Amino acid sequence: MRKPIIAGNWKMNNTAKQGVQLVNELKPLVKDANCEVVVCVPAIDIPAVAEALKGSNIALGAQNVHFAEKGAYTGEISADMLKEYGVKYVIIGHSERRQYFGETDETVNKRTLAALAAGLTPIVCIGETLEERETGKTEEVLDRQITEGMKGIDDISKIVIAYEPVWAIGTGRTATAEQANETIGYIRKKCAEVFCPKCAEKVRIQYGGSMNAGNCKQLMAMSEIDGGLIGGASLKSADFSAIVHYDEQGLKLNKDLL
Repeated sequence: MRKPIIAGNWKMNNTAKQGVQLVNELKPLVKDANCEVVVCVPAIDIPAVAEALKGSNIALGAQNVHFAEKGAYTGEISADMLKEYGVKYVIIGHSERRQYFGETDETVNKRTLAALAAGLTPIVCIGETLEERETGKTEEVLDRQITEGMKGIDDISKIVIAYEPVWAIGTGRTATAEQANETIGYIRKKCAEVFCPKCAEKVRIQYGGSMNAGNCKQLMAMSEIDGGLIGGASLKSADFSAIVHYDEQGLKLNKDLL
């Protein structure tokens, strides 16, 4: 059984004051959650949000981390800087970072290894564009992102993988539950080949393509989907808490392991 993880990615939204207000609204709504709850906030919000989250069951996440411990990397943030404020998770390789800021599988790999070395849990994003899916290159793209972006990881179960079909992010389009489950099943199979079957069975793989309060229950009912990386819906406490409580019965059981 893999414990589901629902992580909100605020992206470049919310000032520190707005972020504190949001988590204060969220805390009572998710206090009885049977899944892991994470908010990944803008770097400038981290100190204030960290203070507001104290004593709650919500973990703090960042949206990026550099691969160096320190140095002449203007604008970047190191793992130790994040850890000082209680950050537990960090998103690495989001499609927007790849598209707008030149992230590559190589830099994703270096950032992931640095995060692991510092004791942070990386949420490593992988996924194909619409053109790649329509030309039958989905598996080829995922293979490369797994073998190059995750090489050198001793235990793949120490990371979280977020499958984010790029064509479904911020577009309102969503892969069907069956499509998402099939592709995530392929990712798990590839991880078993590259790493080890037992580790692949343990690694949690989120769906990150416009999951919302309306479709979360159907998506989370799929055997391979272990959570969601939530964008727009994480900016409203009612919407995000509805996703957190996708299953009123509690933990989703992995049907394959029963």
